[in-house]
Amino acid sequence: MSRARADEEEYWHSSKFRAFTFDDEDDELSQLKESKRAVNSLRDIVDDDDDDLEKVSWSGEPVGSISWSIKETASSSSSLEGRDISLQKGSSSYALPKQVSSYSLSSLFKGRNRLPSLSSLSDAFSDMGVKNYAPELRRPKAEYKDYSNDWSPRDTVRRMQRGKVCSLERFRSLQDKLVLLDEAVAGHDGNVITAVLIFLKRTLRREILFRELEVRQVALCHLIHFLKEMGEQKLLLDLLRFLDRTEEVALSQYREHLNIQDVEKKREFLKGCIGLPFSAEDTSHIQDHYTLLERQIIIETNDRHLEMGGQSEIFRKYPRKASILNMPLVTTLFYSCFYHYTEAEGTFSSPTNLKKTFKIPDKQYVLTALAARAKLRAWEDVDALLTTKNWLGYTKKKAPIGFHRVVEILQRNNAPVQVLQEYVRLVEDVETRLNLATKYKCHDVVIDTYRDLKDRIQLMAYKCKVERGSAEEEKINSLLNNTQIRWKN
Repeated sequence: MSRARADEEEYWHSSKFRAFTFDDEDDELSQLKESKRAVNSLRDIVDDDDDDLEKVSWSGEPVGSISWSIKETASSSSSLEGRDISLQKGSSSYALPKQVSSYSLSSLFKGRNRLPSLSSLSDAFSDMGVKNYAPELRRPKAEYKDYSNDWSPRDTVRRMQRGKVCSLERFRSLQDKLVLLDEAVAGHDGNVITAVLIFLKRTLRREILFRELEVRQVALCHLIHFLKEMGEQKLLLDLLRFLDRTEEVALSQYREHLNIQDVEKKREFLKGCIGLPFSAEDTSHIQDHYTLLERQIIIETNDRHLEMGGQSEIFRKYPRKASILNMPLVTTLFYSCFYHYTEAEGTFSSPTNLKKTFKIPDKQYVLTALAARAKLRAWEDVDALLTTKNWLGYTKKKAPIGFHRVVEILQRNNAPVQVLQEYVRLVEDVETRLNLATKYKCHDVVIDTYRDLKDRIQLMAYKCKVERGSAEEEKINSLLNNTQIRWKN
């Protein structure tokens, strides 16, 4: 009994946590010994199975390394020196020193704490934060099959169609590569065919690739389209020459003019393209393109000089908004009809000269010239444009584009009613004429058409649409009271 009582007394009077005293036992050395004693007691209960985990401090350095140990020692020594200095200054209030230890909790724990009874102790050391990073798990072996397994050409194509990543580098022999290409073509998947062609283009010599593609037209068409899209002009020309497609070679070279910005260089390039082996029709188009650009350069130079000098009234009244260089033929014709309509045929900027040089059809010429002159509200030029003279000297109005289109163009350019009525009357189809006259309020045309049709009812109905007391209402009343007209209804 006495022994048990002695053990109980020792249990209650012995503790690793002591109450606050002013004795000299609570100095820094005693605190350090107490911290070491707590560490040694923890090592017996911590599991050592997770040695392979990587411990990293807040600074990103592995715990236990030389650089980490130096920083830990420096930080602890600096804190001790700071406290000694503050004590020497004789501050009036004595603060309890914080427990300092050169040991970090990351050097103590080699795994996750499994004992719930240690939670309070871990909370005490919570200010020394440490992250434990577990190693990344390996991928399942099934994911490496796309790279390591020996897939056949057919299986490779099928996996590519499903979006799987497949390495084509293992197909090294020419026979294997051609079988792979045939399987891709048989799969009817353009993306797979293009991917295989890129691989063949990179791994085969040009002569071999061109020779094999010559007997595989589907793959050949894919490669030609791919080279055009990617702008690989040199390889494309070599392929077309190998296939003896001379016209396609010429067209591919001609297409290079789109990348030339300087007009003088472009003109020289087009001049060189005239001698390429085009067809007869294409050769005439190339010639026209060169002639048009040459003509535009001349017109642009002269007009810029006139505009800057202020010598022409039309350039002062209607300044140019853009350059004419590299514009289509129709735009050039409109420009000439707008600024140079009255010039003689012998000048390069004359509309009639452009029509004759480039063989512009009458419909296109009349449509373009009518739009240009109507925009300038030059109604006399519009009348002269649509007036023709026969071999007897008689004149008549003629519109290759149809008078209904003439009316629409004039109305779009705010032509007066008197001008519109003149051309609405010339529309041959009666229903179209009535619709246009009603739409654009050409009352005289509507009244005269109903009179010619002898339609009394329609004329009386239209009387309600004109203003009361107007000249149109008086004209309708006069026609309705005319006994010489034999009305149909």
